[in-house]
Amino acid sequence: MQWLQPLLRQPLRWLLVGLLAIITFALVPALFRHENALQIRAAEQGVTLPDGFYVWQRLNAQGIQVKSITPAQDSLVLRFESQEQSLAAQRALLKILPHGFDIAQMENSGGWLNKISLRPQSVG
Repeated sequence: MQWLQPLLRQPLRWLLVGLLAIITFALVPALFRHENALQIRAAEQGVTLPDGFYVWQRLNAQGIQVKSITPAQDSLVLRFESQEQSLAAQRALLKILPHGFDIAQMENSGGWLNKISLRPQSVG
C-alpha cells in the first residue's frame, strides 16, 4: 500500500485527470457521430411539400424504416437508423416524388450536401 501514499498526496491532480477523462468520453462519440438524415425541400416557389405521412407510407412499403420525419424551415427532415436506409430512401424518393423537389443528405457538421434536384430536365 506504500505505492498509494504518493498518489493520495496529489488529490487535485487526480481530480483534474478524472474530469478530463469524463469530458473526453462524453465528447468523443459526438465528434464521430454520423447523422443519417435526408432533407426534402421545394426547389421553387409554389411547390407544396409532400405530406410526411405519405412519404413515410411510401418508404415503409418499400421496406425502408424511417426513424422520424420532422417539418423544419420549409422542408421535411427524414432520419434513419443506418446509412444504408438513408441511401435506399434517397433512391426511392427519386422515384416517389414528382419534379420540383431537392433532396439533400446531412453531413457530419450538420450542414446539407449531395443535393439532388428533382426538377424537370430542360431540352435544348
